[in-house]
Amino acid sequence: MEGQDRETTGARTVEEGGADIYGEDGAAFLDGSGAVRSAFLAQIGAAIADRDTLILKREVDDLHQSELGDLLEALHPEQRRALVELLGSDFDFSALTEVDEAIRLDIVDNLPNEQIAQAVQELDSDDAVYILEDLDQEDQDEILSQLPFTERIRLRRALDYPEETAGRRMQTEFVAVPPFWTIGQTIDYMREDKNLPDRFSQIFVIDPSFKLLGAIDLDQILRTKRAVKVEEVMHETRHAIPATMDQEEAAREFEQYDLLSAAVVDENERLVGVLTIDDVVDVIQQEAEEDLLRMGGVGDEELSDTVLATSRSRVPWLLVNLVTAFLAASVIGLFDQTIEHIVALAVLMPIVAGMGGNAGSQTMTVTVRALATRDLDIYNAARIIRREVGVGFINGIVFAVLIGMVAGLWFHDPNLGGIIAAAMIINMFAAALAGILIPLLLDRFKIDPAVASAVFVTTVTDCVGFFAFLGLATWWFGVP
Repeated sequence: MEGQDRETTGARTVEEGGADIYGEDGAAFLDGSGAVRSAFLAQIGAAIADRDTLILKREVDDLHQSELGDLLEALHPEQRRALVELLGSDFDFSALTEVDEAIRLDIVDNLPNEQIAQAVQELDSDDAVYILEDLDQEDQDEILSQLPFTERIRLRRALDYPEETAGRRMQTEFVAVPPFWTIGQTIDYMREDKNLPDRFSQIFVIDPSFKLLGAIDLDQILRTKRAVKVEEVMHETRHAIPATMDQEEAAREFEQYDLLSAAVVDENERLVGVLTIDDVVDVIQQEAEEDLLRMGGVGDEELSDTVLATSRSRVPWLLVNLVTAFLAASVIGLFDQTIEHIVALAVLMPIVAGMGGNAGSQTMTVTVRALATRDLDIYNAARIIRREVGVGFINGIVFAVLIGMVAGLWFHDPNLGGIIAAAMIINMFAAALAGILIPLLLDRFKIDPAVASAVFVTTVTDCVGFFAFLGLATWWFGVP
């Protein structure tokens, strides 16, 4: 491994060279590209093979949870299982929140529930939920039954919320005080209570029923005299997030109002948790990756998935594409006699369809992104449609002139150049319309436009392109 400049190990690319990131003991772990160095990986692999727990604990102890996650993804499956086993109670389970779901399940499924229950107690509640939510219900119940009552109730409440909601992503550890306390009492409480969260930026104000009344930022507490009551300096929490709100909507709240944290409330406006910016960043990245994968028709595929799982996830949309391909082929079949008389049409018609497909994909990508960020709505839809149609028409003219001249000179037939130029304008215009109207229509019917738009836009541009080009040729040359 050390003799190679570049190699692939597990689901990660391992590279030599570049600037190093060092742990506290000075051992190089990451290179300048953010990949695990092969020398470090070889050292860990050798220690695993020798079952040398002393070396493993020494090398892994100073790694951040995200770096430990990188290491787990770089190792082969049998190595990562052995690493977790050898580290035992010294393994940082928060690293499992940094790896692919398939790797996380592979590790957790090979551990006894007793060990998982012990580790979960040392995690923040949001990390604990992140690990538990992928387990079978039977394993969840067994692990939760081994936890202290209060912690079990908190985790169970979070797990009862639907997936991909604020309730699933929230942290149930927070600081809350009554409004009649003074700032001095609040400060003393934070100094003396050992069960406070490790990090927080807000203190919430609640009534006896836990209904959220307001919040105080820590900087405000530092600026206020001890004798002042909390209710005198608290501010209203205008951006409290319902626990059932979709996590993407919650992330949009953070983005719009520049929040660092936000209270999470239940249907009765009672405080049940807090959503923090670190979790929101993960949500934003997850949703962006999800949209990108869906636009490619690969679902929730991950690099660590097996060959069979990956193949199974891609088959459905390939079948849809096959059906639409037959639809486009049937359009070509309508003009088989024209193609037999003018063979040049078979050479040129993929150009019309291809250019239309690319133009439609450009418009579709912009539209899907605008819908996801809520930049496109009913109030500006007409203006955006006019803009995209105008762009399609202008680009159609530009490329019609270019392809018309090339085709005319190539086949020494100005008529053929004129036909493909006209077809290009028609298809670029249709591509612009399809690229914006199809995502809007799918969104109107509550269908994710990121998932279904591409196949329909491609079908429209193929069919319109072939029909326009071959139809114009049939009419112009008078082919029966």
